[in-house]
Amino acid sequence: MEKQRTIVRLGEHELAISHPDKPIWPEAGITKLMYVQILAELSPYLLPYTMGRYLTTIRYPEGIHGVSFYQKNCPEPIPDYVRTAQDGKIRYVVLDSVQTLLWMGSLYSLEYHVSSDEIANPLPNTWMLDIDPSLEVEPRLMEATDLVGQLLNSLGLSAVPKTSGATGVQVVMPIERGPSFDELRRFGKFVSEYLVARHPGLFTVERLKKDRGDLIYLDYLQHYAGKTLPAPYSPRARSGATVSTPLSWDEVRRNVIPADFHLLNIRERLRDRGDLLISAPRQSLAPVISSLPATI
Repeated sequence: MEKQRTIVRLGEHELAISHPDKPIWPEAGITKLMYVQILAELSPYLLPYTMGRYLTTIRYPEGIHGVSFYQKNCPEPIPDYVRTAQDGKIRYVVLDSVQTLLWMGSLYSLEYHVSSDEIANPLPNTWMLDIDPSLEVEPRLMEATDLVGQLLNSLGLSAVPKTSGATGVQVVMPIERGPSFDELRRFGKFVSEYLVARHPGLFTVERLKKDRGDLIYLDYLQHYAGKTLPAPYSPRARSGATVSTPLSWDEVRRNVIPADFHLLNIRERLRDRGDLLISAPRQSLAPVISSLPATI
């Protein structure tokens, strides 16, 4: 019996989508073909954050409730339009085209995590702080995010919050190249420890989850060469088909819920509001870092 499949045309290339009606996010009613079609519409927003970086995906061949596995090495066979980059023994996919994105989607890649470091430049162009709740449902998440934003504003800096698509938020600041990852860590350590000192009932920098209690972990260590975080507009393999979504600070203060941003409404949001991160100005962190106490 011939397997059911749908052919998607990608310019001069064709992509065969097997099992197009397979439920991937059953609760959201999203099938494999629907997912690939949504990825095509998301591609202008997702690709700017994945190109030029090392890609790690999480694949779910039977949908979100089935077996999953992380994949760093490029799957085989590799179509001729897919670019790769070698780092040590790993041959990574470079997610820099619609064709490559849809190919990955056809292989049940449901999450796209990218390296903090770029393939071609050792100096970072972004600072990021990962706000990681210890609780699966954390009603103080947006309050915590707003406090991070207020501290940055007090330093003359601005950033863009984005949901992780899971339980947390990342605060993202495009920066002018100059500081190293180690110097950015110093700044993240200062921000995090200051907030812990000011709000000890809300924040922690305790890395071990078992020692955090119900406190919200400020993870300034995750943004570093070789480490990954979900790309803006990456879907997540959760029942609500949530998407990592940049927010406005007004939305943060209105206490929005990360689960409200998902594959079924993200396209309408982008049509109405555009990408809130892409237009954020690059700022110089070098003066702030140079003024930090030597003990930080």
